[in-house]
Amino acid sequence: MSEGVAVVTSTEPLEHVDVLIVGAGLSGIGAAAHLQRELPGTSYTILESRGAIGGTWDLFRYPGIRSDSDMYTLGYRFRPWTADKAIADGESIREYVRDTAREGGIDKRIRFHHRVVRADWDSATARWTVTAERTDDGSARQVQLTCGFLFTCSGYYRYDEGYTPEFAGTERFAGRIVHPQHWPADLDYAGKRVIVIGSGATAVTLVPAMAEQAAHVTMLQRSPSYVVSLPGVDKLAIGLRKVLPGNLAYAVTRAKNVAVSTGIYQLSQRRPKLARKLIREGVKRQLPPGYEVDVHFKPAYNPWDQRLCLVPDGDLFRAIRHGKASVVTDHIKTFTSTGIELESGRTLDADIVITATGLNLIAFGGMQLAVDGEDVSLPDTMAYKGLMLSGVPNFAYVVGYTNASWTLKADLVCEYVCRLLRHMREGGFDSCVPERDPSVAEEPFLDFAAGYVLRSLDQFPKQGSKTPWRLRQNYLRDVITLRRSPVTDSMRFSRVTRDELPRKREVPPSATEPARA
Repeated sequence: MSEGVAVVTSTEPLEHVDVLIVGAGLSGIGAAAHLQRELPGTSYTILESRGAIGGTWDLFRYPGIRSDSDMYTLGYRFRPWTADKAIADGESIREYVRDTAREGGIDKRIRFHHRVVRADWDSATARWTVTAERTDDGSARQVQLTCGFLFTCSGYYRYDEGYTPEFAGTERFAGRIVHPQHWPADLDYAGKRVIVIGSGATAVTLVPAMAEQAAHVTMLQRSPSYVVSLPGVDKLAIGLRKVLPGNLAYAVTRAKNVAVSTGIYQLSQRRPKLARKLIREGVKRQLPPGYEVDVHFKPAYNPWDQRLCLVPDGDLFRAIRHGKASVVTDHIKTFTSTGIELESGRTLDADIVITATGLNLIAFGGMQLAVDGEDVSLPDTMAYKGLMLSGVPNFAYVVGYTNASWTLKADLVCEYVCRLLRHMREGGFDSCVPERDPSVAEEPFLDFAAGYVLRSLDQFPKQGSKTPWRLRQNYLRDVITLRRSPVTDSMRFSRVTRDELPRKREVPPSATEPARA
């Protein structure tokens, strides 16, 4: 329990729901929609630590924030994306998630400003007791409720802080230093000299967006990333909507985009030299003659060892061609009062420095799990089918793909959880727990070389060397594994005596109204 925070206790039975969802972002709203569609009558509540729907898409407010994959795959399988933009801005995505919640009445089931800090499983009653810190009334206090199944949809980004390396001399800099995760609403960069430190998805988004108003924007990187330009509008999708019913047009476009992205990933894995060549040629065509492509856009690693950076309609390259932006590849020696001095001896002047240097990861929003009084050490557990944990009953989570749209995996996980819950209901089971195979070798949870992943892997569960313990990064294979395979493999089901279960306490509908931000 957190120190200095009161726990609200009562002699009355705790409020109980069938499923408790943690997180009201893209995954959490999707999970609720799947429950309502596939298991009508299932009671659920969503606990959200912040004050609004949207998760990552509500948190990040930096200029140009947008999807880094197409919306026909980032959108929900059950709710077509109908806007023209395939690469959508953050506000449009946020509204898409909010509209989904409003249309299904899901927004009435959300409790904002509830950060889950602990969840205790009791095998005797087959229930989780979930403890959350509630801060919407100006004071921090803890509240509890129980559930039969705990479903965490909080992603793996740490929301309260991003990652910033220690740079020498920052105290001397007379300008402003900003991390994109905490973008200040009052930041005026019009006519200013801006340095964006970083080369990932955030940096390649910020540079062209800020270049529209800034005097000049410099992207300062230690090493290059792969940058690929794709059309911001999917003309085929728009054409299909004119001749096919909306749902069918969406399904066809979604299937096409899955096939294309899967093909690019497989090409990168099987023929990396060819993939490098094709990406380089695409970059070279969009940059001025004589540009040092191999200095600024030739990574040392193979494509998809880290995520490819997507720029819609080549906006980054256009800003470079027009002289509004530039790329510098070097190491930072120190900040100065007027900018940054590099290891090469070169200096860059700046009024504003943006540290697009990465994210911090945190497993399951930082909550502590416990099973029958024993705290769960996540690194000692093994991921089951990329959605449950060995030895942890009635618990599932959503972690999306690193090589494709997050929601492709989220939809499959939600479908699987609904199948599992239906099997338990029909069989009269109260609990299910993946039983670990001791012969399966351990591997890192995510096989991905991005710095933000490597910094935090020791805090996450392991994955196994073979099915069903291996976390596949392949949507087409997961369609078979998660949508069609039995929910009983390597799973132990059990029942509890009915008279041992505490009675439910139903809460009036008004008590489930969300606290407005």
